[in-house]
Amino acid sequence: MTSKPFKALRITEHEAEKFSRSIVNRKIEDLPTGDVLIKIHFAALNFKDALSSSGNKGVTRNYPHTPGIDGSGVVVSSESGQFSEGDCVLVTSYDLGMNTDGAFAEYIRVPADWVVPLPEGLNLKEAMIIGTAGLTAGLGVHKLEVMGQTPEQGPIVVTGATGGVGSMAVGILAKAGYEVIASSGKGDSDGYLQRIGATKVVDREYVNDDSSRPLIKPKWAGAIDTVGGNTLATLIKGCKPGGSVAACGLVGSPVLSTTVFPFIINGVNLLGLDSATCPMGLRQQVWDQLAKQWKLAELEEIATFCSLEELDPYIDKMLKGSLKGRVVVEMGS
Repeated sequence: MTSKPFKALRITEHEAEKFSRSIVNRKIEDLPTGDVLIKIHFAALNFKDALSSSGNKGVTRNYPHTPGIDGSGVVVSSESGQFSEGDCVLVTSYDLGMNTDGAFAEYIRVPADWVVPLPEGLNLKEAMIIGTAGLTAGLGVHKLEVMGQTPEQGPIVVTGATGGVGSMAVGILAKAGYEVIASSGKGDSDGYLQRIGATKVVDREYVNDDSSRPLIKPKWAGAIDTVGGNTLATLIKGCKPGGSVAACGLVGSPVLSTTVFPFIINGVNLLGLDSATCPMGLRQQVWDQLAKQWKLAELEEIATFCSLEELDPYIDKMLKGSLKGRVVVEMGS
């Protein structure tokens, strides 16, 4: 492989708690060791990327570093029999973009066990509109249904509905036949949420019970929550008997204060979602569903596209919670 320079976003630590972002030239030999070298065509911005890009050492321990936990592209070379030159593939999560140089670059090199063949029914751009956000939302719907959730039981609440995971969850649930209640703190998002599948749009206070009651009148049959804190507690105690609440976020708070009553009286299930270490078999199963029966006709509605050079302000917007949907970085072919 030629050592011709390629572009990468690089986060550099200058002194304690002072970081800068810049686009630099790197060489293939600068990349970490791995089985598969991939030319990145598209990447996607996630909250972990925004944290890594701002110097959060809870996400990335050592700098300089290239973020980007989601990437799709074409195999350039492979030392694994699982992949060949020219294969279209995607990589989401594991350690990519956290402590392993990520996909905000024209090339990545990763272990073969992290690589997913591009599912039939998706192109490389669509795969990144979906990305980790869609995989997480898909895992949420999968787990709800494993626990017996059906559309006939009633509506499913999605909190943080304008975010990446929330937007994908709204769309997937609607595609799967569910009535979707979309909860958002953004007052101008009703049209967007209805276009992607929400039956009803509510303010975040709808799922913020501040009473001390251990149970409240059930209003929903299940939920996918990206907020945590009292929102998650409210979803649990307001869930219909036998329903499930899938939790995958903490933008509100990482603290959960509740009682056992929703679990032992109403049989509510609390389900955790972790897409980072999702087993490959389940990962490929959910990606296959995302490419087929759960594929959203309005994927482009969810996405904003930018170049690597245009990414910086979107990172800041994500940290402020002012983004809607997904931001996809077009790296070029």
